[in-house]
Amino acid sequence: LWAPYLTPFCCSGVGLALCQRLLEEDGRIHLCIACRNDQKSEATRDLILAAHPAAQVSTVEVDLGNLASVLRVAQELRCRFQRLDFVYLNAGIMPNPHVNFKALWRGLLTGKLLHMLTTAEGVMTQTDRLNGDGLQEVFATNLFGHFILVRQLECLLCGNEKPSQLIWTSSSNARESAFSLSDYQHAKGQESYSSSKYATDLTSVVLNRKFNNQGLYSSVVCPGLVMSNMTYRILPVFLWKLLMPIMWLIRFFAKTYTLTPHNGAEAHVWLFKQKPESLDALVKYHSCTSGLGKSYVEPRKMDVDEETAEKFYQKLLELEKEALEKYGDLLD
Repeated sequence: LWAPYLTPFCCSGVGLALCQRLLEEDGRIHLCIACRNDQKSEATRDLILAAHPAAQVSTVEVDLGNLASVLRVAQELRCRFQRLDFVYLNAGIMPNPHVNFKALWRGLLTGKLLHMLTTAEGVMTQTDRLNGDGLQEVFATNLFGHFILVRQLECLLCGNEKPSQLIWTSSSNARESAFSLSDYQHAKGQESYSSSKYATDLTSVVLNRKFNNQGLYSSVVCPGLVMSNMTYRILPVFLWKLLMPIMWLIRFFAKTYTLTPHNGAEAHVWLFKQKPESLDALVKYHSCTSGLGKSYVEPRKMDVDEETAEKFYQKLLELEKEALEKYGDLLD
């Protein structure tokens, strides 16, 4: 039986739920899961096999915030596989998140609270730092590491009999106001996560223009507000437990409160079943859940300027050239 090769980047949360749901859709697929260390990879593999004993599941170790690690895993994947049919680009970090409670209070007084709760606009700030490669950590992990990986795997993604798909995990927090071409790594601001996710949207748009004619298609999804390890770092766990009844109530008004990883993976799984040629490159596919718990996918036009996307792509290529010059010994 034909079995597509998939590479979801996951250890828990939406990534783990995605793997389990994909196997429910088609048990013939070969899953290759990637985590920051072998121990987490194997633990994730064991969880998947416990529910799907006959599944084909392999692992790789990669730190998306470390360019040497990205180049090594790309080399490993090129040796292991002849093609990749789906690559789920799901890794992400939000270091030292802070909630602006004053902003929430202003939102309540001005009637903007629901909008702020569903997008985190004006509410969430992060403290970023440089990584070992001299790049801003959030930019490197959430976007640039993925970009380098995709570029290194072009031989497995392009020119196949069947189209290949990139599926990026973005966010409803991806906002143009947090992004600047002159500071695309977001070294000067305090919304690095939002900037990196907007940069993800821009990148996906350009990749379609560059690679659709070679059989590679790129899509962007938003999992909604999911209770995951990343979410639990925003507020203490006990506080989240106190807030959960309120959040279930909010879901009657805010359909992006998917809350569970299973619901958050809805758009990822939906894209697995679509013909990529039929998808709109300028749309973000949102996982949504009704107040009564029904999951569905809602396409929404992305607020992206295609000229800005092209300029940003050129900056990524320039940064890629600089990066690869440092690590020539890791290139074939």
